[in-house]
Amino acid sequence: MQMVQNRTENYRRMNNSKGFTLVEVMVAMAIFSIGILAVGQMQMKSISGNASARMQTEATAVAVDRLERLNYLSYDHPDLDELTNPHQVNEGAYSIVWNVTDDVPINSTKTINVTVTAANPNARPVSLQFIKAQGS
Repeated sequence: MQMVQNRTENYRRMNNSKGFTLVEVMVAMAIFSIGILAVGQMQMKSISGNASARMQTEATAVAVDRLERLNYLSYDHPDLDELTNPHQVNEGAYSIVWNVTDDVPINSTKTINVTVTAANPNARPVSLQFIKAQGS
């Protein structure tokens, strides 16, 4: 009788053992996998957003540089001639196009529209406008 009772106690101890079942481990792995995939997706979006912001910043800097160069030219310089629109230059990975409109918004002024487009198709073009007065 004592032997049967010892076996019953041993059996109860084995069933009460602390640990994880295979189902619990599988559920935990599934939850962990979904979390890791979400973090990976977030990293991809972050990298893409940073690259887009960098290209936008570079294109804006190129456009400002071109506007400053055009501003320092004389009023009758060939690069500021309305008849030769559109003016175009390539600088590295960027294409710079500018159009000049005479006497807009008032007489003796030139409106200069500069558009910078990156070679990367994911980059958005940047457009800036400047008004140059005669004598400036």
